[in-house]
Amino acid sequence: MFTPTAEVRRRVLLALALSGLSGLAATPALAADKFVAITAIVEHPSLDAVRDGVRDELKAAGFEAGKNLKWEYQSAQGNPGTAAQIARKFIGDKPDAIVAIATPSAQAVVAATKSVPVVFAAVTDPVAAQLVKSWDASGTNVSGVSDELALDKQIELIKQVVPNAKRVGVVYNPGESNSRVVIDQLKKLLPPAGLSLVEAAAPRTVDVSAAARSLVGKADVIYTSTDNNVVSAYEALVKVGSDSKIPLVAADTGSVKRGAVAAYGIDYYDLGRQTGKIVVRILNGEKVGAIAPQRGEKLEVAVNPDAAAKQGATLPAALVSSAKTVVK
Repeated sequence: MFTPTAEVRRRVLLALALSGLSGLAATPALAADKFVAITAIVEHPSLDAVRDGVRDELKAAGFEAGKNLKWEYQSAQGNPGTAAQIARKFIGDKPDAIVAIATPSAQAVVAATKSVPVVFAAVTDPVAAQLVKSWDASGTNVSGVSDELALDKQIELIKQVVPNAKRVGVVYNPGESNSRVVIDQLKKLLPPAGLSLVEAAAPRTVDVSAAARSLVGKADVIYTSTDNNVVSAYEALVKVGSDSKIPLVAADTGSVKRGAVAAYGIDYYDLGRQTGKIVVRILNGEKVGAIAPQRGEKLEVAVNPDAAAKQGATLPAALVSSAKTVVK
């Protein structure tokens, strides 16, 4: 029977030890996998930009889909009932956080859970939407980032684009709390500025075109908020504006690329990055209820001179020179 010498035994033990060390070096410890579920009421460029901003912020913080992050996205395709179904599914999946983009989706998720962390995004007034009780840290499972704008700045922009305007038309979905908040504020702010409000309701996306046409002859300018029905069908508004020479002034810079004359508003990709920072804090162990809701931090001017020409407006040179984005 072969009996290994002491030298052979020493070499075998050394080889095993080196093999073990090599194996450890080749397999670095990874952070525990995390799961983020994200839902939006509908897909359109602004809300898609929020989603992409969240994803990119998570990646920048070391949470990358397919590696150490499970990422699931679903759109409700504009249907509140579908939004509620998605909310229930996600809650059953037990993610580390749910990101809910736009008010209807946020309301659906918040109504369905008191335990899973919920981070809303692109919600104009989270207090009016009953997502949180105030702008202070909620102490609940909800926080997020609002796209609320100072409407006095929007009115200043309207007067720059159409100095002789007297009547401001707004197409909106009366069933969306974001939009009702904007309408209520405009009713207070427009008269002191010498302007009146002309409303046109569009409860569904398919109603946007007819609502816009109803403003012809009644409005000197059309102001578009971040109403999801309206933004989803923005090209219908642009056609009415161009055909009837009614300039469109938007609340989001993404709509300028699609044919609005000008906007002083949110960059929704940046809003997504800001939202993503809150999600990262939660994934790193911070309690969502200790994080106060925030407002979008980055506002910018965007203009579209070609759209202005088609819609019968002349953009002041000072406005164009101040714009971060000039659509060619």
